[in-house]
Amino acid sequence: MNNTKTKFAAAVLAGVALLSGCASNTPQSQQIGYISNDSSTYGTIEAIQVMQARGSSGVGAVTGGLIGGLLGNQVGSGGGRTAATVAGAVGGAVVGNNVENNRNAGKEEYQISVRMDNGETRMVNQDSIYDLRVGNRVRLIDGRLYRY
Repeated sequence: MNNTKTKFAAAVLAGVALLSGCASNTPQSQQIGYISNDSSTYGTIEAIQVMQARGSSGVGAVTGGLIGGLLGNQVGSGGGRTAATVAGAVGGAVVGNNVENNRNAGKEEYQISVRMDNGETRMVNQDSIYDLRVGNRVRLIDGRLYRY
């Protein structure tokens, strides 16, 4: 009986593997060699604003907290080790957050307002605008604007 269940489970898994290999997640309009005139991806730049990059994503604080906690765990024993681990994690989080904020300080980000061909307005944030200017015709691909 157990051997039958094993064979059945193996057959089901093999069938699922075969069927999933035939499936495609690529929409027809994004296949290679096919260009879509989808009005939701083409538009005209209406405005470009320079903004300061966002401060902290939290990655620095988390990384600093982990490193500080690991280093604090190397100190003492018992209750002292626990206190040192907590203090190291908190101190590391503060230092990591400050390092990330300093790294992002002074970076500019561009907020671009685009009137799409379908009538809607989209705001796109990019780290650079290269040769983009107000009035340019653009295409939105994977969250970035490109002239065409």
